[in-house]
Order: sequence, then structure tokens, then C-alpha cells
Amino acid sequence: MNPFFCSLFNTQKSLSKYKIAVTRYIIIFISIALVACNISSKQEPAKSQIDLPNPGSLSKLEGERLRIACENWYLSVLKAKGFNGGIVVAKKGNIIFEAYNGSSNLNGLDPMNDSTSLHIASVSKTFTAMATLKLWQDGKLNIDDQLSKYFPLFNYPGVTIRTLLNHRSGLPNYVHFMENMGWNKRIKITNEDVLTFLINQKKSIKNVGKPDRGFSYCNTNYALLALLIEKISGKKYSDFLQETFFTPLQMKHTFVYNNNRDSGKVTMSYDYRGKLIPINFLDYVYGDKNIYSTPRDLLVWDRALTEGDLFNQKILEEAYTPYSTEKPGIRNYGLGWRMNNFPSGKKMIYHNGWWHGNNAAFIRLIQDSATIIVLGNKYNRGIYHAKDLASLFGNYYGAGEEDELEASILNAPDSIIATPKVSPKKITHRKKISKNKHRKVSVKKIATKKKIKSKKKKR
Repeated sequence: MNPFFCSLFNTQKSLSKYKIAVTRYIIIFISIALVACNISSKQEPAKSQIDLPNPGSLSKLEGERLRIACENWYLSVLKAKGFNGGIVVAKKGNIIFEAYNGSSNLNGLDPMNDSTSLHIASVSKTFTAMATLKLWQDGKLNIDDQLSKYFPLFNYPGVTIRTLLNHRSGLPNYVHFMENMGWNKRIKITNEDVLTFLINQKKSIKNVGKPDRGFSYCNTNYALLALLIEKISGKKYSDFLQETFFTPLQMKHTFVYNNNRDSGKVTMSYDYRGKLIPINFLDYVYGDKNIYSTPRDLLVWDRALTEGDLFNQKILEEAYTPYSTEKPGIRNYGLGWRMNNFPSGKKMIYHNGWWHGNNAAFIRLIQDSATIIVLGNKYNRGIYHAKDLASLFGNYYGAGEEDELEASILNAPDSIIATPKVSPKKITHRKKISKNKHRKVSVKKIATKKKIKSKKKKR
């Protein structure tokens, strides 16, 4: 072969080898990059985890003092009266007292423990409110937008997202008006049903107030906010809360009730006598209720709001601002939070709950870094007196039974009124009247019995 062609052939051969080698390196590089992308995508959930700081320091002496006081209160107020549930009291994120009593289904086979999820009733509103405020913080909505901006058929001018959050929308409570207007109780009510009913039956619905004129605690507000969260996020309410709060905060025993998934496994509720209260047509609406949690998980929720960077300071200030000042007094409502503003300068941020036999008290003393959480699934009026424990941490005072009293006055299935519409004098008067009525009946019965006996004797 000609030397020129031999050298050319060898050159081409070496170039081919070079190209093959380069191609191999490129393929290897791309493969490594793809593997790296897959690894990072798999690790992404870990990055979304919200790490809270370690609990603050607490001396053994102070911790023991608080523990003894809390235990004495628990034994005398809760356990002695058939408490069925769990309690956690914390200072600076440290659990100083924790106790569980009874069983989850009152059969004695499932003892209550720190993993037993209980229906937190209206404490659910704190999650709905903060989810809405998270969307505001992320620039997805403005809380002063009218709801009709997102639901054009909702013809209630002046009802804004803010007035839904602070219960100043003027809307009536679906818990009452849908049943009163003939809703078939054999058909479960959904959030969409509440919205549709408000739209289609507007002319027939009574007690629709002027927006932002006054405070009226109303479950309808939070049923609509749950729909708004779904509309803005493009996710189911339960999924949004799971991805935004529950999973990142590792709240492993907190979830939104789903009838198709959870009906056979959730803890049921009982009246004060221990009689089972069955699920009814109102139990499928969420946003105003229907979150299950534990005292420990709610402590994580409190710490995330207090110590974490989940929300900026502006959002938290809006949430804890009192919006209803028409009437004097220490009690008020923010954006998803009840509050007591004491003359001493102390502020109690809290929310109670009552649904069927489920009771809940979630009390946050932010200034004193203290938290009081009590959950139960057998009605126990002592749960609402958990506020009494606040005096252990500072100059707090106030009636702990307010939600129980108000709900019983209006025969409501939840703690749905914040300001009593009946004065204590009238309540006492009513009690006297009812007692006298029973007394008159009993006296008549006794008199009748005496007459019968005397007639028999004559015979």
C-alpha cells in the first residue's frame, strides 16, 4: 500500500477511536448527571422539612413546681370527672406535664396514648386560617379581596376573605339554616353544597347580616375558606395542609378526616354518660372542623408558629390583631384565633372546640412561652377550664367555660358563638324558671298520687 494512504488510514483509525472515547465520556457524564438529578429529586421532601429550634432552657426546680401544680389540677378537674383523652402542658417547648386517660373507643381495649388522634373540632379553624394566610404571604391572594372574585356566582357584596377569617361576614351558620330550610338529613352536606345553597337560596335565607358590621362566630365562613384554599392552590384542602404543614413539621398523627378512607379507623365521640354519638349529615364539611390530631402534634404546631420561620412577623401580627371592638371586654377574635387581652398587658391566644362529644382546648401564652393543650372524645366540661392553668405562668384570668356556656344556650353542636347573646342574669333566671317548671310538675304528680291513694282508702 502507498505510504501516504497508510498514514491517512492510520490517522482516520485513531480519530475514530478518539470519537468513540469522547462519546463514551459524554454518555457517562450524562448518566451521572441524570442519576444526580434523580437523587436530588428523591431527597427533595427532606429539604421541605421544617426544623424547629431546640426547646429553651428550663430549671429543674421550675419544671417540678409546674409539673406538680398541673398534676394536681388534672387529677381534681379532669381525671376525677371521667376524662377520656390527653393533656400536654409545655414551657419554652419543654413538656412539663403530660397525661392520657381512658381508651379511644371506650371499650377498654385501646388505651389513650401520645399517638391517639382525636377530633379537634373548631381548633381546626387555626389550620384553615393559617393556610389562607400562607397563600396571602406567598402572593397568591389578597385577604381584602371579595370572595366573589374567586367564586363569581357568590352574590354577597362586601364579604371579603378577611371578614370570613374574623367572623364578620354577616353570613348565617350552615349548621342551622340548611336543616331549617328543609335539607334532607339522609344526604351528607359537603362544602360545595354550602356554597351552592348560599348562591341558589339567597332570597330565602334568613339572618344575613351586613358584612363587617359586627362579630358573629359562624362555621360557614370556614367551610368557604376551605373551598378558597382548594381554588387557589389547585389541590384538595387535605392535600394542601398535608404538604404545607403536617408533613414538613412531621405531625405524623394529624390529618383531615376523609369518610371514604378514615370512617373505620378514627376515634368516635361519646356524650358525658359514655353513649356513642354517631356520625351525621353535618360530619363531612371541613375547614370549620374535621381535623384529627394529638396534644404532642399541636405542640409542634404551636412551636412552628412561635419559633419557626413558617410565617413572617407581619402575617402573625395580622392573625393576632383583635378585629371586633364594638363591645368592651377582654375577649376578641383575630384571623382564626380567639384571644383575651388582659388589663395587665398579657394576651392569651387560643381556640376551643366542641363537636358532638369531642372537646378541645388549645391555649398559647406567647409572652410567657407556655402552651396548654387538652383533647378528649367524651364530653367533659372540665376541658374548657384548662385556661385556669394559665395563672401558673403569669397574670392571666378569665372564665374557662365560655364556649360550653354559649353553645349550650343556643343548643349548638359546636362552640359557634363568641359573644353571649344572653346575659348571665337571664341565664340564671331561665334556670330558675326551668327548675320551677319541673317542681310544679312534680308537685302535681305528688298531689295526684295522694288523691288516688285517698280514694282507694275510702273504697
